Amino acid sequence: MLEGAKLMGIGVATIASVEAAIGIGNILSSSTHFVVRNPSFAKKLFGYAILGFALTEAIASFAPMMAFLISFIFKIH
Repeated sequence: MLEGAKLMGIGVATIASVEAAIGIGNILSSSTHFVVRNPSFAKKLFGYAILGFALTEAIASFAPMMAFLISFIFKIH
């Protein structure tokens, strides 16, 4: 029973990678729409978009780390 819970935890941790990809798509879409409407703010918006990408990628790299911790550190005897 605990092995199944461990595998479910690994699966849930990897779902965050898909959610991070959706977040990156939303950031890119929103920034593109904003630049099309206000081209003069393109340089200022670029810094905010990079910050958004970095924070989203941090979550994307945190999720596999948690999956590896669940699978290799938490041993079930």
